[in-house]
Amino acid sequence: MINQLKKITLLEAVELVNQMQTTFGININQLTATSSIPSQDNNIIQSNTEINQTEFNVLLEAIPTDDQKAKRLSTFRLIRELTSVGLKEAKEMTSNLPTILKESISKEQAEKIKLQFEEIGAKIKII
Repeated sequence: MINQLKKITLLEAVELVNQMQTTFGININQLTATSSIPSQDNNIIQSNTEINQTEFNVLLEAIPTDDQKAKRLSTFRLIRELTSVGLKEAKEMTSNLPTILKESISKEQAEKIKLQFEEIGAKIKII
């Protein structure tokens, strides 16, 4: 089983985690490897982790609904602009959410992309 996990893509890993959260009723955002460490030490560990991370991925989690056509079209345009895919591919990406839009970019780039998508009603997560 470990060898199978080594072969999956980042997107497949994200989907696996989401399915596990749904199936087992857990919230991975509330779990940490350091949850048993006192909070002061935990804050130090978390800040060190943040300092060490230099590359981020942008995950598109949700887009505006069909009744918000203008915002939905803006989402497709922004996806095309960021990823250089065609309209058909952009629509396909939004039908298989969550999906990774950009990989291994700086924190500043990721934040800028997140802001652009949130302005048009999409939900973005930086991982």
